[in-house]
Amino acid sequence: MRNLSFGYTDVTVLHGLSLQVPRGKVTALIGPMGAGKTTALRVMGGQFPAWSGQMVFDGEDITGMNKQQMYAVRRRMGMLFQFGALFADLSVFDNVAFPLREHTDLPEVLIRDIVLMKLNAVGLRNARDLMPSEVSGGMARRIALARAIALDPELVMYDEPFSGLDPISLRTAARLIRELNDSMGLTSIFVSHELTQTLEIADHVIILDQGRLAFQGTPDEARVSDDPLVFQYIQQRPDGPVRFHYPAPDLQVDFGV
Repeated sequence: MRNLSFGYTDVTVLHGLSLQVPRGKVTALIGPMGAGKTTALRVMGGQFPAWSGQMVFDGEDITGMNKQQMYAVRRRMGMLFQFGALFADLSVFDNVAFPLREHTDLPEVLIRDIVLMKLNAVGLRNARDLMPSEVSGGMARRIALARAIALDPELVMYDEPFSGLDPISLRTAARLIRELNDSMGLTSIFVSHELTQTLEIADHVIILDQGRLAFQGTPDEARVSDDPLVFQYIQQRPDGPVRFHYPAPDLQVDFGV
């Protein structure tokens, strides 16, 4: 992103944002609630066009692309939506096969092998015939990950992949992100609020604050940063630049004291 701005209706969410996701690395996109993390991910994936500035993917400016050009670029990206977003009326197998059937002309026998390979990579090959309603939340997230990598993308984006998971499922998801990135030669970026696992698996950390870049660097650099906001967030302090109370009039004004 180069000096990129975007928002909804007349509310600006990203303010002249400039950041870089390094190729072949796992990048964590973190920051306080409402910082613009998910919005940034959506703009990266081409779901929304930027108001101004540039979005460059693999050296190519995608900011002004038409729909057909953007769809071609997006086939080189994978997306793991928050809570998985599986198709409820399709089996596990058909969920993972969906992008292959939609975007390729591969024969079904080859699609079968690819789907089983992707499910095996997330440890769920034998869950192929189950329905989404028959799997746990952690399993659903892993099935969605198998679907996200079905087309062998170059970039995989994860929107809060650890949200709502128990400790075992959380560590499993974190390990999968790290291992798949390395074994498949991916570039990965994920939004997260779970700092322990995030800093453990990330190579690169981006911290946003109110749609602006607050920090960009390694996890170790984030841990020792003396920037007040970065320090508060990484050390999980209850008060600092990010306030507990939403800005409001004095108590005397509201209560008439």
